[in-house]
Amino acid sequence: MSPNDSHLTKTSAMGTCTLVGAGPGDPDLLTLKAVKAIRAATVLLVDDLVNEEVLKHASPSARIVHVGKRGGCKSTSQAFIEKLMINAVHEGENVVRLKGGDPFIFGRGGEEVEHLREVGIELNVVNGITSGLAALTSLGAPLTHREHAHGVVFVTGHAKPGDQSTDWRQLAATARDAKLTLVIYMGVTGADMIQSELLTGLPADTPVAIIENASLPHQRQALTQLSELTLTLQETGLKSPSILVVGDVVQTCAQIFQTPQILQTAPTLPLHANM
Repeated sequence: MSPNDSHLTKTSAMGTCTLVGAGPGDPDLLTLKAVKAIRAATVLLVDDLVNEEVLKHASPSARIVHVGKRGGCKSTSQAFIEKLMINAVHEGENVVRLKGGDPFIFGRGGEEVEHLREVGIELNVVNGITSGLAALTSLGAPLTHREHAHGVVFVTGHAKPGDQSTDWRQLAATARDAKLTLVIYMGVTGADMIQSELLTGLPADTPVAIIENASLPHQRQALTQLSELTLTLQETGLKSPSILVVGDVVQTCAQIFQTPQILQTAPTLPLHANM
């Protein structure tokens, strides 16, 4: 194997550890590098949002450990997962920590890198397509646009317990002034508060897209406006895992789904009446 082909970082005579992004859900969105890492793994620690189809790339002899990790649900503690990773590496295993989306975008990959480095274990990271990108792409719309959005902000709607939450009012003002798209992860539970705070700086008719289970066959979505966000969630029953996209780029979704050619395969939820 040439250095350019290497996708695992040696941490001992035999043990290795790699964080792998499994993408938003659709197994066809795996990178080639991710597939190589999964095939080479002897132990896989798998998050709950990873599609089971992804695991078909694993060796039949690999040990697969499901470790939960779904927002708002009971799951394996982060400390215990890191202990499993460390022990497996010390036992000489080729460990793959398999995460939904990208390990370094709200995947706690940074914490795992820091904690394993503290005990002398270096990790490699294989990026995955983050759900915030895949979600709006699935509706045929971009996150940036020369006319509508000069940048994009990825932000979590679920802060670490004990930490100060996002200053949504400041973020709204910045998004308005700088023409930014807001991509909100884990925002359904706090949607009422997020809507109220964003309305202090953004117009009530700011377009919003809600995408549940992005990229999967059972994906559902709705288009609405900021002032109707909470109501739309109630009316449609959309729930986690969902991505909220706030900004003028969402207008292009409405344009796409209003064309006759697309109406035959339109979203499972109709466009919101106020869009």
